[in-house]
Amino acid sequence: MQIKISVPEVANIIKEIQKKPGRIFEMLTMDVQKDVGEYLTNLMKAELRNFLGREEYERIRGEVNHRNGNYGRKFCIKGIGEVDVKVPRDRNGEYQTQVLPRSKQYEGRIAEDLSLMYLTGISTRTLSMLSRRLIGRRISHGEISKVNSELTEGIEKWRNRDLSQEGIKYIFVDGVNFKMRIEGSVETVPVLVAIGVTEKGAKLVLGLQSGDKESATNWREFYRDLKSRGLDAGKVNLGIMDGLKGLEGVFKEEFPNAKVQRCQVHVARNVLAKVPHKLKQEVADDLRSIFYASTKEKADRFYTAFYEKWNKEVPSAVASLEQSINSCLTFFHFPEEQWTSLRTTNIIERLNKEFKRRTKPMEIVAGEHACYRLLAFISLKMELNWRSKPVGSIRPNLPFYQIYTK
Repeated sequence: MQIKISVPEVANIIKEIQKKPGRIFEMLTMDVQKDVGEYLTNLMKAELRNFLGREEYERIRGEVNHRNGNYGRKFCIKGIGEVDVKVPRDRNGEYQTQVLPRSKQYEGRIAEDLSLMYLTGISTRTLSMLSRRLIGRRISHGEISKVNSELTEGIEKWRNRDLSQEGIKYIFVDGVNFKMRIEGSVETVPVLVAIGVTEKGAKLVLGLQSGDKESATNWREFYRDLKSRGLDAGKVNLGIMDGLKGLEGVFKEEFPNAKVQRCQVHVARNVLAKVPHKLKQEVADDLRSIFYASTKEKADRFYTAFYEKWNKEVPSAVASLEQSINSCLTFFHFPEEQWTSLRTTNIIERLNKEFKRRTKPMEIVAGEHACYRLLAFISLKMELNWRSKPVGSIRPNLPFYQIYTK
């Protein structure tokens, strides 16, 4: 394929460039699109010639199938834009070109780029508005949604992948709510999330499953699904979670060798909610002394002192802590370098925050599969970031409770 320009054309182009310097790139693009269109047209003519087994005007005795003109078609190519092609036809309608994909108006690389941009935070409507500038053709938001739906099969394989080789020892669990469009109406749908920690401290998302996070039955089914995918329940020795009713009991039943660590941030929030404003700072300081004690014995002593000091002033707050204190201090049974990671559900809260940040511009997620596509992409991106931050290597400098004393 060659681009030929005559001397008069060169003179005209130079004059045009002098007026509008940026015009040269637009002109080059138009010429390239034209030549690419002609190239593809000629390629399909050769394809039809090979299909029929003879040259354009050659006749074969007894042959009934012939060329039958052509029809115009537009096709968008990455880096080139939209090109005009003429697709040849045969009289019997037997010929199907392999040069251009059937029923596709743009090549697969463009579809991949659109999906990636959508997953990273650009809405389908915004992509539709930008598509002409980006690829030379406007693509409707409906087309972009259809392209994204093609990811569903791969996402489902990832969600249901085998876990038998992972060797999970800790599991962080939590739920996060999304507004989804379900059968024409907008519903708030919780998604249950589990993050596993391997023997080497690596973190990975084990499961994403819609279900009521307040329901012990749903959590039980979620855990059983993880085990059905190969998760070795016998190797799990700790579950980190908030204080949802029934959640700890179900976890212990499904993972009988595991202990439970209740999130200290959630416990502190519940305790401080029952404390008058003027006492919050002092109570928060005393809570911190318990949770950040250097040994389990010191934590027990600080708790006894807390009980004696505050039981008369704020009995409801003390009762709240009393219900959770044992589960709050489970982390002492594990290696000291991992205490910071195991005290709270901060790891999974960070993932949930990314989920919400990505879906916030959308306001409403277009169904369960669309939600899984977004969450799977975010999960895989987070796993890449986690590779440099295994459990046990985090510095113990997180001021968990400052926000509650303001």
